[in-house]
Amino acid sequence: MHKISRVRDELASLLPQAAFVKHKSIAVLIPCYNEAATIAPVIDGFRRVLPGASIYVYDNNSTDGTAEAAAAAGALVRREMYQGKGNVVRRMFADVEADVYVLADGDLTYDAAAAGRLVETLVVQNVDMVVGIRIGAEQAFRRGHRLGNRLFNWIVARLFGPGFTDILSGYRVLSRRFAKSFPAASSGFEIETELSIHALDLKLASAEMALSYCERPLNSASKLKTFRDGARILATILLMYKALKPFRFFGALSIGLVLASLAIGAPVIVTYVETGLVPRLPTAILAASIMQLAFLSLFCGIVTEAISATRRELKRMRYLELPAPGRFVSERGDTVPAALSLDEGR
Repeated sequence: MHKISRVRDELASLLPQAAFVKHKSIAVLIPCYNEAATIAPVIDGFRRVLPGASIYVYDNNSTDGTAEAAAAAGALVRREMYQGKGNVVRRMFADVEADVYVLADGDLTYDAAAAGRLVETLVVQNVDMVVGIRIGAEQAFRRGHRLGNRLFNWIVARLFGPGFTDILSGYRVLSRRFAKSFPAASSGFEIETELSIHALDLKLASAEMALSYCERPLNSASKLKTFRDGARILATILLMYKALKPFRFFGALSIGLVLASLAIGAPVIVTYVETGLVPRLPTAILAASIMQLAFLSLFCGIVTEAISATRRELKRMRYLELPAPGRFVSERGDTVPAALSLDEGR
């Protein structure tokens, strides 16, 4: 009896919302590609902190025995044949049923011991996503990554509004209603950017927590390509801006085309006013064509803005179908705050 009480106290120290653990399920999701050297300690770390959680490792065509190492460590191993972290995360959210999702990498750079605090923040603050802000030594970040991260954070804040200081962090805790309303489209490392923009677009409650970020072990190599993946992340931001805020995107394009048309056609107009002649007919046709494109762009923005608003409403309705992370569904079918269930469970 004393041992059971001690275990309960240890669990409460990790997750003060003990009733939340009792009434809800937690899934740790670890996408992996050639992480055989580090996956076992990662699994052990999450098992110690979240003893009741299900740990899923999705192997993405590894060739170094990652799946075997994960299975030997006790994880539930599944495979995703489409290459890329975004494809893996999309498959994870589709396959795994849980109330809380802990998303992390299998490279031993994130602090597994902080998972309890991240889950607690999600429940206590009743938010839908908690992002672990990476705080680490200078050598933990590859050359150019720190500058690129700041640049992308600045761009996202300007285009979609402030809310995150580390949009590229791969250590996140998500609620069920966030994961199941997230229309993942990315295929690679731009998936973290898409997660952040999804939260900003739907104005979902989110929180951040500063966590230690460690350097990769010597026997582990990063799969992130600085320039290639950086270009893909930038393209994702711009394409999502076009899809989510089309009137602003096409409106800005329309204004640019109007200015270009006026710049090209102004001399022709001045000559026509002075002489009544249009000596540079090709220039006049070009200016008129660009002006037509400007109005066409404006109309495209108006139409696609209505479509985007409809898609946003559909995502919002799907989001509202599921209960908040700080509540659980009782046997009678109604929702009860986790704080109340804590008293009932004692």
